Amino acid sequence: MRTDGGLDGRRMIGMLLVVLALAVLPFFLSDYRTFQFTQAIVYAIVLLGLNILTGYNGQISLGHGAFFAIGAYTAAILMDRFGVPYWATLPAAGFICFVFGFLFGLPALRLQGHYLALATFALAVATPQLLKYKRLEEWTGGVQGIVIMKPDPPFGLPLSQDRWLYLFTLFVAVVLFVVAWNILRGRTGRALIALRDQPIAAEAMGVNGAVYKSTAFGISALYTGIGGALGAIAVQFVAPDSFTAFLSISFVVGIVVGGLATLSGAIWGALFIQFVPNFADQISKAAPWAIYGAVLLVFIYLMPGGVAWMLRGVTAKILRR
Repeated sequence: MRTDGGLDGRRMIGMLLVVLALAVLPFFLSDYRTFQFTQAIVYAIVLLGLNILTGYNGQISLGHGAFFAIGAYTAAILMDRFGVPYWATLPAAGFICFVFGFLFGLPALRLQGHYLALATFALAVATPQLLKYKRLEEWTGGVQGIVIMKPDPPFGLPLSQDRWLYLFTLFVAVVLFVVAWNILRGRTGRALIALRDQPIAAEAMGVNGAVYKSTAFGISALYTGIGGALGAIAVQFVAPDSFTAFLSISFVVGIVVGGLATLSGAIWGALFIQFVPNFADQISKAAPWAIYGAVLLVFIYLMPGGVAWMLRGVTAKILRR
């Protein structure tokens, strides 16, 4: 499996231009469209975390909707019950999800392939039911969930709530992408890739598989938890039925469509899972998921490696001319 190489000067300039374009985008959109793109950035953060685990380390997870829910509920409870500022809930959500992910990753070391996928899928299925558990209703709100307030722009900035939250989410995403790039290009990233491609040889060379695999699970859950917290703040509401097993499957669809073992693939996958269902619903109110499935099949057939690898191949051919 291919992996991202180092960033040369042209790619760095290109990424800076993309960030700049994304920063000015909400000023040309309605608040509703801005909200949709905020959700897409939230999903990009989640897919980045999942790609670290699956794309770079080879561990399949169908349960990241559970970590997304934990992050969302952490933010909602802290804001609703304790009056914690929205921005301060992000490190709390990330830390709690890192702990949960690391601890879940320890017993998961005995599982590989489809067995690990089933174990994580069980986590995704169980989470909504646990959130409805009567003894937790005092904190989770049960089936009614928790309603929170959308934050106002600071310092009296002349921005709508949706535009400010978009810019705040974009800033967090850029920071997390830079952190992920540094992790993956360093010793940790090389160890994760080695354990994915040649686990026996990697451990023979001194790579501690248990530590690195559990850490990958923890980091992946951390990113997903921060994404969940940002998603809860954007939507202003959390409820158990918002975090079904289908959400976890959608995240896997996102990293496959975007491109495994790529950073940019998280962006393309996020755009897919955010906008393609809406596009399918506009085409057919009677059978939107049939349209969604057809579009997914087209993507897989035309771009089996994902959008990011397809674009990289096209760019390489252009530069060779």
